[in-house]
Amino acid sequence: MSKFNKEQKIEIYRKWKDEKISISQLSKIYKTNVANLDYMLRLIDMYGINVLDRPYQVYSKEFKEQAIEQAVFSTKSYVQVSLELGLKSIGTLSIWLREYKENGYNVIIKQKGRPARDQRESKITQGIGERDPKAERRKPAIAYCERIRKKTEGLGSRQRSREIAKAITDLRHEFKVSLNYVLDAIAEHPELPTIARSSYYKIIKRKPNKPKRSKLIARIKEIFNRHKGRYGYRRVALQLIKEGWNITEKTVRYWMHKLGLKGIRRNKRKYSSYKGTIGKIAPNLIRRDFFAPMSNMKWYTDITEFHLLDGCGGDIVSYTISKHPDMELVMTMLDRAFAKETALNNCIFHTDQGCQYPSPRYQRALKLHGITQSMSRKGNSMDDRLMENFFGLLKTEMFYDPEYKYHNLQELTQAIEEYIEYYNEERIKSRLKGLTPKEYRNQASINPVF
Repeated sequence: MSKFNKEQKIEIYRKWKDEKISISQLSKIYKTNVANLDYMLRLIDMYGINVLDRPYQVYSKEFKEQAIEQAVFSTKSYVQVSLELGLKSIGTLSIWLREYKENGYNVIIKQKGRPARDQRESKITQGIGERDPKAERRKPAIAYCERIRKKTEGLGSRQRSREIAKAITDLRHEFKVSLNYVLDAIAEHPELPTIARSSYYKIIKRKPNKPKRSKLIARIKEIFNRHKGRYGYRRVALQLIKEGWNITEKTVRYWMHKLGLKGIRRNKRKYSSYKGTIGKIAPNLIRRDFFAPMSNMKWYTDITEFHLLDGCGGDIVSYTISKHPDMELVMTMLDRAFAKETALNNCIFHTDQGCQYPSPRYQRALKLHGITQSMSRKGNSMDDRLMENFFGLLKTEMFYDPEYKYHNLQELTQAIEEYIEYYNEERIKSRLKGLTPKEYRNQASINPVF
């Protein structure tokens, strides 16, 4: 606050005290730092206007040591200690503390003026050569206080003791003193946390604990990395249970959180729910009852990539990829599905109201194989939710994040094919009780559940 003279300081104080102008407003008016202004006003309020008449003061080594000790060992803030000591600047005490640490926990008093000719070769200081036993013990105590106070807050007794033992060991090495010397220095300040000599040796001789459940942690990492982050804790837990682990979702979630493993999350989007009429080409036979007890009872498709999905295990039966969404793409997908699955009588084939599906060629192919056509209502994407859900998974787990990797259609096609194979044969589902779509489809074919 040296940029203001005495009259200006008194004026500022009066505006704060009598006119009740806030410190933040005064700092804007006088274009000065809020902290410095606050300190000046509190100093005048504590000691009166006469504090401004105090001459420049040179503080002794003993005064500085006491101030530093009070600042370190007291629970009060540096600002409060500075006010109680009557220091005229808010930063004085902080400067003393910094110089104290930089000079090996010694208080340095620099002489004013130019040193004598015979003294120019050495630094002129007061107090370095003196060895006060009390001051010497204060050094490790101050260093200990600064190391340990914040670290031990909120810790349990065992963790707290471990941190204290570590700090004591560091001080022994730093100051090259014995354990008893450090413990005695700490004991002179009852407010500091400490431990018994026997407890110290017990802690430092204790072997470090091996990571708990190391095999489980290793397997969780393997599953997460194998599936490229597509598994969250629920699916990882299902996979572990499937492998014979006696584990709960809560335990898996705890360790995945500890390891920083987070599964890929799908971005939710709003959908329009226009309540249109039933399609003229084919009625909506599914009515959002998507799942089937047996394979080849309900099929689904969509115009995006023309995958064909079975409603039993949710596996992809057939798909085609092309640059053009024409009828040849649709019919190629159907021909592949018919070649793979022959017993299709009473199968319901559900689609949205895409322009390809009213085609006579498409409808004739379905009738030849005993398939009943079903279509979503106009503007109701949720009527084809099973297929929409798959596309959401594919784009989230395969396309969105690594899309920059695909430089051409060939690379993208290969990635889609690999993902579909992975989806059918490796990716387990909670709805299928931890089975893959292929496993569930095979199981349902043997033991259908109605």
